[in-house]
Amino acid sequence: MTTPNGFPQHPGACVTQSMEGRAVQDLHAKKAGKAAKEAGDSGLLTFEDPPSAVTSLNETLKLLPGDANMKIKSITPRPPRKPRLERAASLDEKSWRRWRRFRTSQESLTDPNETSSSNGSLQEASLGPPVRAGASPWQQCCQQNSSHSSPDALEASPGGKSRGGTSDLGKRATELSSAFGGLLRGKAFVGSKPRLSQIMPARPLPPVELNAASHTLRTTNRIDSDCLDYRLYSQHKFGRVSSSLSDTRLHSNGMVCDNCSTDSMKSTFSLLTPIRSKDVRSRSYMEGSLLASGALLGAEELSRYFPDRNIGIFVATWNMQGQKELPVNLDDFLLPADPDYTQDMYVIGVQEGCPDRREWEIRLQETLGPRYVMLFSAAHGVLYMSVFIRRDLIWFCSEVEYATVTTRIVSQIKTKGALGICFTFFGTSFLFITSHFTSGDSKVNERKMDYNKTIQALTLPKNVPDTNPYRSSASDVTTRFDEVFWFGDFNFRLNKDRETVDSILNKNPETDVSKLLAYDQLTSEMSRGSIFKGFQEADIHFRPSYKFDIGKDSYDTTSKQRTPSYTDRVVYRSRYRDDIHAVKYSSCPVIRTSDHRPVFALFRVRVRPGRDNIPLAAGQFDRELYLIGIKRRFTRELQKRREQKDQKSSSICSIS
Repeated sequence: MTTPNGFPQHPGACVTQSMEGRAVQDLHAKKAGKAAKEAGDSGLLTFEDPPSAVTSLNETLKLLPGDANMKIKSITPRPPRKPRLERAASLDEKSWRRWRRFRTSQESLTDPNETSSSNGSLQEASLGPPVRAGASPWQQCCQQNSSHSSPDALEASPGGKSRGGTSDLGKRATELSSAFGGLLRGKAFVGSKPRLSQIMPARPLPPVELNAASHTLRTTNRIDSDCLDYRLYSQHKFGRVSSSLSDTRLHSNGMVCDNCSTDSMKSTFSLLTPIRSKDVRSRSYMEGSLLASGALLGAEELSRYFPDRNIGIFVATWNMQGQKELPVNLDDFLLPADPDYTQDMYVIGVQEGCPDRREWEIRLQETLGPRYVMLFSAAHGVLYMSVFIRRDLIWFCSEVEYATVTTRIVSQIKTKGALGICFTFFGTSFLFITSHFTSGDSKVNERKMDYNKTIQALTLPKNVPDTNPYRSSASDVTTRFDEVFWFGDFNFRLNKDRETVDSILNKNPETDVSKLLAYDQLTSEMSRGSIFKGFQEADIHFRPSYKFDIGKDSYDTTSKQRTPSYTDRVVYRSRYRDDIHAVKYSSCPVIRTSDHRPVFALFRVRVRPGRDNIPLAAGQFDRELYLIGIKRRFTRELQKRREQKDQKSSSICSIS
């Protein structure tokens, strides 16, 4: 092989050219190292000014042979340096970290091969080979330039011959000089403080794609801050999960494309899933089946609203003593502080109700607020019952039916008797009965007769079919329903004199009433099975609810000196074992407008799926009552704020 000048090519010529380039680098490195050593003695970090492009070129040309015709001296090539394995590992680690940081960004999704996010010196440093620790800027630049220009020295020409040594070496010197000229012009180092170039995006950001997770939708379905802990609380207290459709199921079905879309569909207690067009187009011939797809009362819809198939029910009873004056605030009665969350259904029974029944219902609606609607209300003389339910659940109720029984026929005013309301929720039938039995300390038999007459004469259900007719009895209305709640003023007393009862109450101010219940007539009769057969009652931990002086917390101080008693009670029964779980059983001592204290109970009740072939209420509720109650709630809130504002702005002046 010969050179372009006609001289024979030595086998080590290419290596000689590379060694000549390395000699230039070593020469400059020694100068830079000497300057760094001198600066190190003084404790300051300084950089020697790099040589100009002309000086570098002259020093490089000195190494070139003077006579072009002279033979090139053979030089034994050195073996290549051993590769530093730690450098390759370092580069892989940097690439892995960079990929981990940007894998979820839109840039990585658009171009997975592009991992850098900046231009200029930072980008070149990340893509170039690593630099030895403690090297000067001159050495770093030489190393980078050498790494970029080395492929050119080894690249073969199209003709199969190597490029001339003189032209390659001159080209490398020119590139080296231009690199340092750019470094000086960029002023990468000023004084003793290095300055990095400005970080700029590699390319314009891609346009944001439209998806279901819009800002408006996320704002609409945002979870309130006071309900963020509902999932943890419900699992701990009731074992209830707040959402019924997981993100995994949504993604597997192809309903959503990202986590934002999933989060935008979540609400506080339920999850509204997308409805496919083909599901709406299909016609089900199994609308009476429990497993029919898309059934209104089926298992799929029930699991969507109640994953654990349990609902919360609030049941209360109160003898109002016919008082016209209603309590100023019913929050402590209907919305007790424990538990923290409201129930799905509210059933309130009243005995000797106020003359204005409509006003009483408006007050109930005002207290419960716009999230609840009155499903049904009925009256029998001065016996009132109102059923409120969450507005999202009114579509799953059947038609509501009611019936009444009068136990005192002689009286023109129906003060004693029973009122029953029944309906089916999904596939579970409910019966609520409120009663006012005969009064009197010794009239236990009369009260048992009132009970027997009620279960025989209450003609329910009428049009709504029985969910389990094989377990029903024609002589007992309570056997014809899955879940039965019976509450009211049963008028059962304590078989003990007033002095003994007062002494027990004074000795146990912390509501330890176990000794009083030993004298309770209702507890004794239920244990014998003579009344409320198959019913249960939660443990009592509150003081007797009768009889108080109106407006006071003291028991009867009149001449009659009636014995305090547990006349107001709530009992329940179920067709299936463990369907009803009592959560709380208490009274409301802060309401003092009557000689009775309201008594309430909270329950968790299991619900089963049902069939769509029953008479449905189809979302029916008292719309007029709803509007009046919400308007009054809003008006009272404005009035309250106005009074607080006036109170803050008013001042009292004193003249001394």
